Amino acid sequence: MDDNEDILEILRLILEDYGYEVKTITDGNLMFEEIKENRPDLILLDIMLGNMDGRELCKALKSNKETQDIPIILVSASHNLSDRFMPTSAHIDFLAKPFDMMELLNKVAINLSAA
Repeated sequence: MDDNEDILEILRLILEDYGYEVKTITDGNLMFEEIKENRPDLILLDIMLGNMDGRELCKALKSNKETQDIPIILVSASHNLSDRFMPTSAHIDFLAKPFDMMELLNKVAINLSAA
């Protein structure tokens, strides 16, 4: 999930090229509905969404019994957030934008194998 459709398109193209099935959304208000309909194996979640804070969405996911075990990779262009970001739960990772394609693929593979 990202509010930038261009970023979503790039992520989708990269991940689909490596055999992953990808569903993208731009609106955090639709997140739980989408998760209920399409139970994901992993969530890539932008921290700085237009009208929402991805960290708050992450907390909501991790406090819900139905979604707490889904691995989440928080993504942000603010590199200093990675220094301040301390995961409070298992299955939470961080990826700074701009990211290297191989770094993205490695994080996705690691988080999927740990789930």
